[in-house]
Amino acid sequence: MTLRRWRLPLVAVLPCLTLAGIGWWCWPGQPAPVPLHLVAGTVHAALLTPDEASRLAGTTLVSGPRSNQPPAAMTASASKCAVAVGPATQSVYGHEWTAFLSATYQDAGGTGAYTVNQVIGVFPDHAKAGAAFRTLTTGLTRCPSSTRTDQAGRTSKWTYTTDTATSTVVGWTAMQDAGEGWACYHQARLKGESILQVTVCEAGSGQPAATRIAGALTGKVSG
Repeated sequence: MTLRRWRLPLVAVLPCLTLAGIGWWCWPGQPAPVPLHLVAGTVHAALLTPDEASRLAGTTLVSGPRSNQPPAAMTASASKCAVAVGPATQSVYGHEWTAFLSATYQDAGGTGAYTVNQVIGVFPDHAKAGAAFRTLTTGLTRCPSSTRTDQAGRTSKWTYTTDTATSTVVGWTAMQDAGEGWACYHQARLKGESILQVTVCEAGSGQPAATRIAGALTGKVSG
C-alpha cells in the first residue's frame, strides 16, 4: 500500500481509526469538550496545547479528539500483543486509574499525514502506576510484530522495535508493513503516580519530536 493510498482512506475513516494504539475517537462528534487539564488528589497534570505541540513538532497542528478514559483493549493476532497494539488502552491503564486524559492533534491540512497523541493516566499511588508501567514494558518485549484489527474491522500488520528502556522511560517504534515509511514513534514515562505517553505518527522520523514533546509533557506533571 503506497503512502498516497494510505492517506486517502485515513481521511475517510479518521473518525473511528486507531493508529498503533492511539485512542482515536469519532473526530467530528465529540459529545462534550474534554479539558486539557486535570487535577487528581495532589497530582497536577496538563497536556500541551496544539500551539505548544506545534512548536516542538516543527509543523502546525490542530486539535482533534479528546477522551477522559482509556479505550477498550484492541484486537491483536495474538493475545500477548494486546499491549503492543494498544499501549494507551485498558491493556495498560486497566481500571485502577483515578484520572485519565488523552488528546490527539493532526496536521492543519487535515490529511492525517502527521498526528500527535498525548496521554496522562494518574493512579492512586506510585506502586500502582509502576505496576501499570511494567505491564507496558513487559508487553512490548513479548510482541515483535502483530496484525492489528481496528475499530472498523480493518487489519494491518505492524512491527515493533524498542529503542529506549529504563525503569522510568520506554521508547519504541511501530512500523506499518508495506506502509512506505509510515510509523508511529512512542515514548512513555513513569513520573510519581502518573504514566505519560506521547506518540508521533508520520512517514518520516518522528522520534526526535516524540522525545521533545514527552519531555515537555513530563515537565507539566507534578505529584
